[in-house]
Amino acid sequence: MTRREGSGAATSRPQSVAGSAPPGGWSPRELATLAAVAETFVRGGAVRRANLAATALETATDPAQLRQLRLVLRLMESRVANLLLARRPTPLRDMSPPARERYLAGWATSRIPQRRAAVAAYRRLLTFLAYADPGESGTNARWKQIGYEWQRPPTTNRPTNVRPFALPDPAANGTIGLDADVVIVGSGAGGGVVAADLAAAGRSVVVLEAGSFVDEGSMPRGELEGFDRLYLDHGLTATWDGSVTILAASTVGGGTVINWMTCVPPPDDVRRDWTARHGIEGVDAAVFGAELATLEQELSVAPATSVPPKDAAILRGAEALGWRADRIRRNSSGCDDCGTCGFGCPRGTKQSALRVHLATAVAAGARIVPNARVDRVLLDAARATGVAGRIDVDGVSRPLIVHARQVVVAAGALRTPGILARSGIEHAALGRHLRVHPVPVVAAQLLEPVRMWAGTMQAGRVDEFSATHKGRNGYVIESVPAHPGLLALAVPWDGADGHASLMERTPSLLPLIAVTRDGGEGRVTETKAGRTRIDYALDETGVATLRHALVSMARLARAAGAVEIVALGTPATVFGREGFPTGGEERAFRAFEHRLERFDFGPNRGGVYSAHQMGTCRMGADAATHACDPAGRVRGSRRGDVVTGLYVADGSLFPTGIGVNPMMTIMALARRVARTVAAEAAG
Repeated sequence: MTRREGSGAATSRPQSVAGSAPPGGWSPRELATLAAVAETFVRGGAVRRANLAATALETATDPAQLRQLRLVLRLMESRVANLLLARRPTPLRDMSPPARERYLAGWATSRIPQRRAAVAAYRRLLTFLAYADPGESGTNARWKQIGYEWQRPPTTNRPTNVRPFALPDPAANGTIGLDADVVIVGSGAGGGVVAADLAAAGRSVVVLEAGSFVDEGSMPRGELEGFDRLYLDHGLTATWDGSVTILAASTVGGGTVINWMTCVPPPDDVRRDWTARHGIEGVDAAVFGAELATLEQELSVAPATSVPPKDAAILRGAEALGWRADRIRRNSSGCDDCGTCGFGCPRGTKQSALRVHLATAVAAGARIVPNARVDRVLLDAARATGVAGRIDVDGVSRPLIVHARQVVVAAGALRTPGILARSGIEHAALGRHLRVHPVPVVAAQLLEPVRMWAGTMQAGRVDEFSATHKGRNGYVIESVPAHPGLLALAVPWDGADGHASLMERTPSLLPLIAVTRDGGEGRVTETKAGRTRIDYALDETGVATLRHALVSMARLARAAGAVEIVALGTPATVFGREGFPTGGEERAFRAFEHRLERFDFGPNRGGVYSAHQMGTCRMGADAATHACDPAGRVRGSRRGDVVTGLYVADGSLFPTGIGVNPMMTIMALARRVARTVAAEAAG
């Protein structure tokens, strides 16, 4: 057995945490148990990881969930609980390392969903930290073990003009007040387009962003810092039961700052469906297509000029199978080497909102205000008059009020419904119909180097299965430009050695995802603590779609030359070519396909991920089932009466999932809403 950094394999207990300061009131006993769990998942550095994990959970987790997670640690040390749950009265910290692994594996595969959810939450966080944390030295020793090399790209010498607005002095009561024609809540793909269009038309615009402002020259220098500074909930967002891991942005520029730059228009059948079934006239017409083409020009969208090994394998496999595939179109200029777009773009070549729409808005006089968390829209007799919230100024939280005749909420599908609900909007569809594009993952071992984190983020895609068929929805197959932490939390764990062995093969892993057009839905609500609760459940069609996608990705990987294929889940489903007798490989692969066709996608069994959130304030003609009308106006109730001067302009407008990366569609709908705002201001 290979001895790893700080390995505790020779002892039954990880390093003691006695004397360390418990984060957020965690007891030394709880931290000691958390360190034991950390050491069981990945050997070495368990005390540091336990403290980092506890701090992260304290910061980003709802108090009700946090209480449950801490209770789990106490149960793991309870002789009575372990006798009932594991048929042995031994506390976790008194077990040998092999016994701990069997114990946690038992939780991970339990028939009780709550046990699976708890250990999955700890596994994802603690394995992520093991490989993402640079440590006090700034270089994680595991990076060398897995062949991970990365250098921060050079910083642009052409800084963007986007800068935070210099706030006025607070009033006597401490409140900071601003006035504008239009206040926009959120600065991502939707909010940026609305800000640009209205500011260019001469409107006085204030853009409020709950996240911080990070200029390109100060972009994060690594994966852990990137998730901490640029992502919602510091990267810990997930459904309430933990079954879907969610990535969403929280920074000026929103998702345009951290996305992988894949620019895809909405499929034609989706556009036709939105018009026919949801009454959104015009989205199926040529004028909407022309608007998408204009947005592509603004974003400098062009086909990827460089195809890294992971995407070359996709195109090679598709060609061998006769599947429809092509290079991806992306919003970047003169950049194809660093692979760090998920942590922002210090080079300034990503055409994010910082470079395009927010830059246009600022040039026309718009004011950008970061660290501003909007609590509610101010209403007066069914008319919007501004927003109220709080803003962090030099570490001090102050009340914030922005007076405006028009309010555009573009805080994203996970946050926009909460703002409207707290404002008194009572539409029955508000917060419902959440779509997330559920993503299953396959990791395939190639014989040649892949280095998934290097080069163009995504350069090739398969759209052979993009159309919906009887029994399943459409999907597209793409690659994952994962760095070590994200990979570590996703790959299967069947023991510390097995996980470490798979991570050591990282340089030649081909990671494949299928972006599926849902099949199931969810909702967002507010917890007692004022946080957002996300619930989502797959239906039969959704599960069938994920299973079909797994089979397709396995076939694609095999055609590209994979020698081992792993469908990610707990437990994983694995196929390996080596050692088969003559003719046996084909039969073994058919058996593997049959297992994938029955793959268990129950909560915290099959691995499901999402970077797209849509639909929670969906637009449409039917007032009873759509919280916004076809122009993006907010309906105050299911009777259909719109709130004067109140609009939504983000992915929450989507009536359905679209099955492709949503940025272009969000921007096109936001431009539609901007025209409505401009016309009603003139009226």
